[in-house]
Amino acid sequence: MAGDGYVTTTTTNPNSNNTKKPKDKKKKKKRGGTKKKMTLEQTLAFKSVNEWVFLDQPSYNTSTTTSAAACVVDDFGVQKTLGLGGDRVVFEFHSHSKFSDGYLSPSKLVERAHNNGVKVLSLTDHDTMSGIPEAIETARRFGIKIIPGVEISTMFSPRGPESEEPVHVLAYYSSCGPTRYEELEKFLGDIRDGRYLRAKDMVLKLNKLKLPLKWEHVARIAGKGVAPGRLHVARAMVEAGYVENLKQAFARYLYDGGPAYSKGTEPLAEKAVQLIHETGGLAVLAHPWALKNPVAVIRRLKDAGLDGVEVFRSDGKLAAYSDLADAHGLLKLGGSDFHGRGGHGESELGSVNLPVLILNDFLKVARPVWCSAIKDILQSYAEEPSDLNLLRITRFGRARIFKPSCPLSCGKDLIDHCLSLWLTIEERQSATDEFEAMRLKLTHVSINLGGGIIVPIETK
Repeated sequence: MAGDGYVTTTTTNPNSNNTKKPKDKKKKKKRGGTKKKMTLEQTLAFKSVNEWVFLDQPSYNTSTTTSAAACVVDDFGVQKTLGLGGDRVVFEFHSHSKFSDGYLSPSKLVERAHNNGVKVLSLTDHDTMSGIPEAIETARRFGIKIIPGVEISTMFSPRGPESEEPVHVLAYYSSCGPTRYEELEKFLGDIRDGRYLRAKDMVLKLNKLKLPLKWEHVARIAGKGVAPGRLHVARAMVEAGYVENLKQAFARYLYDGGPAYSKGTEPLAEKAVQLIHETGGLAVLAHPWALKNPVAVIRRLKDAGLDGVEVFRSDGKLAAYSDLADAHGLLKLGGSDFHGRGGHGESELGSVNLPVLILNDFLKVARPVWCSAIKDILQSYAEEPSDLNLLRITRFGRARIFKPSCPLSCGKDLIDHCLSLWLTIEERQSATDEFEAMRLKLTHVSINLGGGIIVPIETK
C-alpha cells in the first residue's frame, strides 16, 4: 500500500507481450540513520542549548527559529546539525589531561577536541582542577566552551571495609568554578595525598613479586606535582618491560583485589556528592558498568543528592543503566573518558552521541545551580572587594575576563562583563534587583589589573 512504507509496482495483462516482471526494489539505508524533521520539543531544546553554548558570541541570534525547525536530525544524534552556520555542537563531558592520568596537556586536549568538532568540553581530571585555567585559555582560540569539572575518587561501603568498592563521581561547575573553592581543594588535596601513598604501596607489592619497579620511574611518568594513579604504575611497568601492554598490567597485577592492588584513603561517595552540591556543582556517577553493585550505589547516592548517571558511551546507550536512571529520576549523561593513550580500545573525544533532549535536560538542571553559584561568588566580591574575592571570580578565566579589548575601569564593569559572559539575558533578568545592588556597591571601586589590588575611587 502506498504510504505504508511499501514499494508499489504496476501489474500488466499476463497475455500481453510487453509483460515485464516487477523489479524488487529495495530502499538503501543511508548511513547515520533516517533523517527527519525536528519535533516541536526538539526545536525548543535546540534553541535553549544553542542559546547557552553561544552565550558569549554576539553574532548568535536566539530569536531565529526557522533554521532550527528546518534542521534535520538522525535517529539518535540531533546535535550533529546544531550550531552557528550549521556547525556541529558536540558535548564532551568526560576527559583527562596530564594533570591526572591523561597523556595530553590541557592545551593539546582542547586542540584535539576542536579538531573532532567538539563545542563544549568538560575537563574532568582525577581529583584536581589544576588544568582548567590552561584549558579555558586555549579554548578561547578555538571557540570552545569549557565546563570546569573534576572526577573525584571515592569509596562506597555498604556493609563495612570488606564490601568496599571504588566509586568515581563527576562534578560539573559553572564558568567561575566552585563557590567554596578552598574547601573543595582541601578535600581533593587529601585524596591526592592518599594517591601518593597508594601508588608507593603498589610499587612495593610489585617489588615483592620480583618486579623491581622504581618509584622514581612512576613519579617521572606522572609528572611534577601530579598524584600518581594505577595507570601511571601500569605505564611504568610497560616501559620497564615487565608486561607487554597496559591491559596485561591490569589483568595480571593491578585489577581490584589483584596481587599488586592497593586501596587508597578515599572519602565516602556520599560525602563527595554532598560537597559537590555545597560548592555549587552537579554530581554524576561515572561509568556505573564498572561497579560490582551499581543498583545499591545509585540508590545510596541518590539519597545523598546524586544528580545523574553516565549511561551513554561511544557504542550507544546502555539500556540497563538508562532504566536505572529513569527509576531514580536521575539525569542521563555520558562521555568518552578520553585519556589520549591511543589504541583501538579507547573512545575518541566527542565520540559519544548525546541527543539534544538529553543535553537540554542537563542544562535545565545545571543552569539554575550555576546561576546561584555565580551570584554567590559575585555577591562575596560586592560585599568585600578584596584580592581573594577577585581571585574567586577570575580563577579559571582571568585572561578571558581582563581582555585588552574590553578594559574594566571599576567593579561595576567587572560585574557587567562577567554576567554577559556567564548568564543568559533571561537568567540576568531573573535576578535584576540583586545584580543592580552589586553594581551600586562597586561603582566606586577600581581595579588595578597589574596586581589585582582593589582601590576605592574618591568621590567629590
